[in-house]
Amino acid sequence: MALAAAARSLPLHPLAGTRSILTLRRSLAQLTPLKFVQSRLRCVNSARARVSLDGVSWSGGRQRWMAPWAEQGRFGNEMRAVSSSSPPGEEVAVEVPVIVEGLEGELEGVELGAVVEQLEIDAPLAVKLAIEGFEDFEQSDAVELSVMLCDDARIRELNKEWRGKDSATDVLSFAQDQPAGAPLMLLGDLVISVETAARQAEERGHGLIDELRILLVHGLLHVLDYDHELGPEASKEMEEEENRILSALGWKVKGLIHAASSIGREADGEVGKADGKASRVFPLGDIDSDGDSAVISKSKFRILFCDMDGTLLNTKSFVTQKTADALRAAIDAGVTVVIATGKTRPAAMAALAPVGLAGEGGVLSESTPGVFLQGLQVFGKKGKLIQNIALDSSVVEETFKFSVEHNVALVGFTGDRCVTLFSHPLIDELHDIYYEPKAEVFESLEELKKVKIQKVIFLDTAEKVASFLRPHWSLALGGRATVVQALPEMMEILPSGVSKGLGVQTLLDHLDVPVDEVMALGDGENDIEMLQLAGWGVSMANGAARTLAVANAITSSNDEDGVARAIEEYIL
Repeated sequence: MALAAAARSLPLHPLAGTRSILTLRRSLAQLTPLKFVQSRLRCVNSARARVSLDGVSWSGGRQRWMAPWAEQGRFGNEMRAVSSSSPPGEEVAVEVPVIVEGLEGELEGVELGAVVEQLEIDAPLAVKLAIEGFEDFEQSDAVELSVMLCDDARIRELNKEWRGKDSATDVLSFAQDQPAGAPLMLLGDLVISVETAARQAEERGHGLIDELRILLVHGLLHVLDYDHELGPEASKEMEEEENRILSALGWKVKGLIHAASSIGREADGEVGKADGKASRVFPLGDIDSDGDSAVISKSKFRILFCDMDGTLLNTKSFVTQKTADALRAAIDAGVTVVIATGKTRPAAMAALAPVGLAGEGGVLSESTPGVFLQGLQVFGKKGKLIQNIALDSSVVEETFKFSVEHNVALVGFTGDRCVTLFSHPLIDELHDIYYEPKAEVFESLEELKKVKIQKVIFLDTAEKVASFLRPHWSLALGGRATVVQALPEMMEILPSGVSKGLGVQTLLDHLDVPVDEVMALGDGENDIEMLQLAGWGVSMANGAARTLAVANAITSSNDEDGVARAIEEYIL
């Protein structure tokens, strides 16, 4: 039957202001204004949006926040079905308003009235099972989840508005942040396309109602803060919960994650080990059932640590506009982006300046936190220097003598300065290509020894570094210092026991941020400790073999905007 006609055929309860089975949504003119509220939303595989919610509607005499799409003129006379499930002995009532919007054409074989009636029964039962054991709901009188059924055109509008994707999808989930124990706990809002659900049901060999049940449970778990996109453990946890709820309700179907796993996950394989345990790396975007399903909720990460060379910077040493936009979106989403690099702070700022990310309001300024010189120099709150470690003076003397005897380019780093004993084209490249301060040439080693050197870098061909410089200094240092590499043609010598990971840990202790709220991006061997320390460590596809092995996930290369893709996948 015609979907619009089916919607109109459902009876409307005459008392819209009291608890009822069906109520009309009041117009915005009738709503009681509340204080302006901002809700942060997270969109998987897309960009985060900030949503302003400044109105309420009424259900059973209680106030509730309006869903973000409920703007004046959008609903007209669409009906709203309210179902309540309150089993004997249970104090918490479950309310699920079912809204129908945009279904004005015909969908072969679908009787909309029957679909709505079935969801009125299914949804409260699913919510009841999903919130079992959550202390947040024990003191509440009622719990509410809103569900909107629409067509592909309507969900496409929402997908484009909130995620920047101009295509239809199956389900969108809007999570509502609310203090525990409120009289009415508002879980959030789900939007499901009946058209997409019908196509997927046919492809998967079950009925439309079963597909709607799958999408309902998947979206419901997202608003309860489950998130399969945060890695293998989170994906497994959410898949088990999906299947538990579906099975407990007697629905003979598997969850959305299970369907996605059977399609693409087997190809991933085991890629490496971290801390002695096998770790599966999920390529970005392989979980969604149709490659485009989405949840809009909040990110678990408070801080994103980002390496520069080989990560944030492409092979031409530039930050692309796409990557810059993704970093701004992460900041707008409430995530603090912290640079963690082997560069000096002035070099990092110079690299970020062309895309407007240096200075106040950007990613890096003299008043923001940061980890520089491979963790030897760490700036904390308000840009205060909280760590500044120097290289052993005997190592400094030996390395500079060696550079003169073998005519190998060597640069010493001291705070915001670079120093050397002779000019060399490769040393000039540090300034011309890698943004480092122009090296000052000292007249003698005795003069240079008066400066506090924090690290040194040898520069040569990748072959000579690998075959001569690294073997020599790995043996010659005898534990007095550490050899690391960020790029094949550069070999760095740092104070023993110091790493970028240590610098990151120092900053986290200073900021009092737990590691499970941290994501890190890197590519080189010098990033390994940082990726292992972070709650979620992501390696670039161009990363060193050891870096790829310890990472939780792998994104695209630095020439393919891998940083932007990882931000879109795990933060926005």
